[in-house]
Amino acid sequence: MKYLIAGTGGVGGSIAAFLALAGKDVTCIARGEHLKAIQEKGLSLKSGLKGDHLIKMKAYTAEEFEGKADVIFVCVKGYSIESIAQLIKRASHEETIVIPILNVYGTGPRIQQLVPEVTVLDGCIYIVGFVSGPGEITQMGKTYQLVFGAHKGTQVSRELLEAVKNDLIESDIKTVLSDDINKDTYVKWAFISAMALTGAFFDVPMGEVQKPGEVRDLFIGLSTESAELGRRLGVEYDSDPVAYNLSIIDHLAPESTASMQKDLARGGQSEIQGLLFDMVDAAKAHNIEIPTYQRVIQKFNTL
Repeated sequence: MKYLIAGTGGVGGSIAAFLALAGKDVTCIARGEHLKAIQEKGLSLKSGLKGDHLIKMKAYTAEEFEGKADVIFVCVKGYSIESIAQLIKRASHEETIVIPILNVYGTGPRIQQLVPEVTVLDGCIYIVGFVSGPGEITQMGKTYQLVFGAHKGTQVSRELLEAVKNDLIESDIKTVLSDDINKDTYVKWAFISAMALTGAFFDVPMGEVQKPGEVRDLFIGLSTESAELGRRLGVEYDSDPVAYNLSIIDHLAPESTASMQKDLARGGQSEIQGLLFDMVDAAKAHNIEIPTYQRVIQKFNTL
């Protein structure tokens, strides 16, 4: 199958690199100096799971790409979704599937509205990955799990879903084909919201969240409040969501940080709208008390 990675940042670049190392047909969409470096030298991967590699990679801007793809992974930031709608339309054929891998809940249905003629699934990923230089991706630690699936009512071949899953597993990406992608994407949204906001609020890496004390308590408070919102939205948890969030945090590399935290530190555009303000708005709409989120929003409400 032909894979197109729309957005070759920490997440998209890691997916592209792992697929390419396994011999899969992968093309990247990138821009600027990052794209130039990939085109001239290849994609450099520094991986806690794979080691260091320099990988020859087909790479284009969204406007330059003229081919078709069987699977399109959308790995741009939430604020850039509308910008890649035309790419998806041009790059899709009748059986193409689109798999968004974003931090913000509801991305699949949002993209489906933009491209109603294409089959859009949904997905999420647990990874610490970031652009560490032009053409260079760092995948930190041992955590790397991708979850994807179709929303109820989406017609897609089970054989095709299994084929994608098998390609990912052959690429050493731990993969779950979800039977309830609405739940799984909500759980990831709630986790990354708590992780990113805690790190940004205290300006600390995840090693500080792993220690008992004020930082970890903030993370627990955010996780508790988002878990209640999930229950109101009909999410049926397989286990205690707060304990689940803590188990993930405690297995991250201590020096890791969320991409939103990195973006805020650089003074650039970030996903704070989707990870903070959207969560607060949803909680208010369901009359949920969110004192921890309110504490955080007081610090960031001028952004």
